[in-house]
Amino acid sequence: MKLNLNNPIVFFDLETTGTNISNDRIVELCYIKVYPNGDEESKSMRVNPEMHIPETSSAVHGIYDEDVADCPTFKQIARNLAAAIEGCDLAGFNSNRFDIPLLVEEFLRAGVEIDLTRRKFIDVQNIYHKMERRTLSAAYRFYCGKDLEDAHTALADTQATYEVLKAQLDKYSDELQNDVAFLADFSRMTNNVDFAGRMVYDENNVEVFNFGKYKGKPVAEVLRRDPGYYSWIMQGDFARNTKQILTQIRLREITR
Repeated sequence: MKLNLNNPIVFFDLETTGTNISNDRIVELCYIKVYPNGDEESKSMRVNPEMHIPETSSAVHGIYDEDVADCPTFKQIARNLAAAIEGCDLAGFNSNRFDIPLLVEEFLRAGVEIDLTRRKFIDVQNIYHKMERRTLSAAYRFYCGKDLEDAHTALADTQATYEVLKAQLDKYSDELQNDVAFLADFSRMTNNVDFAGRMVYDENNVEVFNFGKYKGKPVAEVLRRDPGYYSWIMQGDFARNTKQILTQIRLREITR
């Protein structure tokens, strides 16, 4: 089924040095940009992470330090990449929990401003988990009837994710709407305040913490009652975007 689009949508996948959103870096990025008229363009690039790629990560994606030694850094490609995805909705496999938060961290680290707050995010893995609960390779076999060759390479995973979403729309045509806003809402597990999901909106649209001793407690209330909690987060191993949003909430409450 062809996607029903109002805006271009970018399917993307990252290969990284690890799974820590705050500290790990991108080593490969691939995207397929799909336009409302059905046209597609794709790009794959390797990135020098400016740090050692752990052997455990290389064993998964097959990218080693020497493979990216002469590649551009993320800072060198950030502005062009931001321009390429400007005005686009985003889609990926486990992208809401990992790829998007890590990508935002890379942009912040590079000093490149990019506003994704008005973009819609479709996480194909969440749709799959709600419907079948399996991995990308299994999803590709289940929905597309093919084995995923070169799994854990950005290009293969990105192409498979795009094909799986189209097949999901065909298979669940009575339950899923071919509409980016619907799919973004359906594939969201939590209504995140920050991209990493450390803070979420509750049923009353109030920002609450989503972790730790204050899980479920309103952020503004916690900042008033325990000011040291703000300092603890700002000094801790949390994503830059999380700290940025927390600071915005704190300043909003101070100026009220």
